[in-house]
Amino acid sequence: MGEFRARALGKIILASEHAVVHGSAAIAAAIDLYTQSSLHLLPPSEEEDAGKVEVDLRDTGLVFSWPCSQLWEALGDKLAGVNSPRPCSSDELAAMAKLLEQEEIPEDKIWIAAGLSAFLYLYTSILGCRPGKAVVKPDLPLGAGLGSSAAFCVSISGALLAAAGAVCAQFGNSRTEWGSFGKDDLELVNQWAFQGEKIIHGKPSGIDNAVSTFGSMIKFKNGKFTNLKSSNPVKMLITDTRVGRNTKALVAGVSERVSRHPDALASVISAVNSISEELSSIVELAVEDEIAITAKEEKLAELMEMNQGLLQCMGVSHSSIETVLRTTLKYNLVSKLTGAGGGGCVLTLIPSRILLCLTLYS
Repeated sequence: MGEFRARALGKIILASEHAVVHGSAAIAAAIDLYTQSSLHLLPPSEEEDAGKVEVDLRDTGLVFSWPCSQLWEALGDKLAGVNSPRPCSSDELAAMAKLLEQEEIPEDKIWIAAGLSAFLYLYTSILGCRPGKAVVKPDLPLGAGLGSSAAFCVSISGALLAAAGAVCAQFGNSRTEWGSFGKDDLELVNQWAFQGEKIIHGKPSGIDNAVSTFGSMIKFKNGKFTNLKSSNPVKMLITDTRVGRNTKALVAGVSERVSRHPDALASVISAVNSISEELSSIVELAVEDEIAITAKEEKLAELMEMNQGLLQCMGVSHSSIETVLRTTLKYNLVSKLTGAGGGGCVLTLIPSRILLCLTLYS
């Protein structure tokens, strides 16, 4: 029946974590780490694997499978709208939760249940209950703020839609290992991935799946994005605190704080929006001489520092994040959390003057 593969990028958020959920503009960029998903559709004649949908999560060492008859009974036939993604209903969420109750998920990996629910929803919505095996191989650390769940949903959606014939990769004149989807196909992948993200995170903004699908650096606001072009590369060091956290709980926590202190948090979100708008303008500003580049990077550092302070106001920093901030500050480097916070990863802006010194003295 053939194999269908797709891969999706990880991401960093330069400005407006959490505030983007409440209407602020946000700046995000893709990073060169991927999640790869492959799908092999199985014909009914292959008795050994006939009648099952299986997913192999290579990073966890866990494999899960469900008889197609069981999926059909629980979720029914939803194939009518492969080109019109729709949200998962509460009844479907409850049905998938019952299916997962029968699985032996290790207690220290119980967080993957949400990802499995997203997989089941995307699979049955796009392909129905056809037997098949999916293999997911991420380069991204899980739960670290680098968009691992979005890359999972984007890569799975891409492979499933390719298998359904709804999208088709373009390879150009020189056929490479990985082709690319056209704009309309990417938009369909993005819309389906967003439905998966909503299952995992509850009320995500859509920025993670957008940058994972389309790549590059983007400004995102209220579900729409524009590409940002920078003639001067922005270099970041990514530090993984190795402190796990729950994105869904952190997003909900900020929303609860907004409800308790609406006026104060409205001012915080407005300030974050101003930071994002200014940061996007500075990123696109073309400069050539070293003095102008240094001035540009100093402005970026100040905006990052202010954004980190506002994230602390939202209650999403963590002692591990603060340790990284204090450590980099000793070397006059500015850092901020990226993603949901509560641990995860921290970004540190690396000025060109440091790279120049390294080049001169290496």
